[in-house]
Amino acid sequence: MKTLIFGAGNLLLSDEGFGVHCLRYLQEHFVFPDSVELYDGGTLGIMVTHKFEEAEQVYILDTVEAEGGPGEVFRFNLDDIMLSRLPVKLSPHQIGIQEMLLISEMRGFCPERLTLFGVIPDSLDAGHELSPLLHDRLEQVAGQLVEELRASGVDVREQSLAA
Repeated sequence: MKTLIFGAGNLLLSDEGFGVHCLRYLQEHFVFPDSVELYDGGTLGIMVTHKFEEAEQVYILDTVEAEGGPGEVFRFNLDDIMLSRLPVKLSPHQIGIQEMLLISEMRGFCPERLTLFGVIPDSLDAGHELSPLLHDRLEQVAGQLVEELRASGVDVREQSLAA
């Protein structure tokens, strides 16, 4: 099963870049089999629809606007997104995710499984580093994602154990 891990975000607006920072954290700390692609989607939105269409399983890492406190982590699945059951507004660059999935569905290429891990930002100030609070969430979110991958049978190893 082809799996896509898609890091979304704007690296110039501190916590808005969480998805990309989390993707980099995964690349630095884990080794993934060839069936898993880690992709820095930045703020490309609908321009990368083809990436979603190539995978049966997709994980999106991003920030969300939601009720709750900064650093709170949310997990949504495909039905939550497609049926508009998200009690949150996705970050500005993600306004096209639902539309992107609808286009893929109409073309017959919507991924079978999709999970969004979103975290509430603490700061959207200009800057290329995460706030300390969201920096502390990298390990947590990466760990949740790796745990789900392993539970679905994907052989993910820690970098230090990969040699």
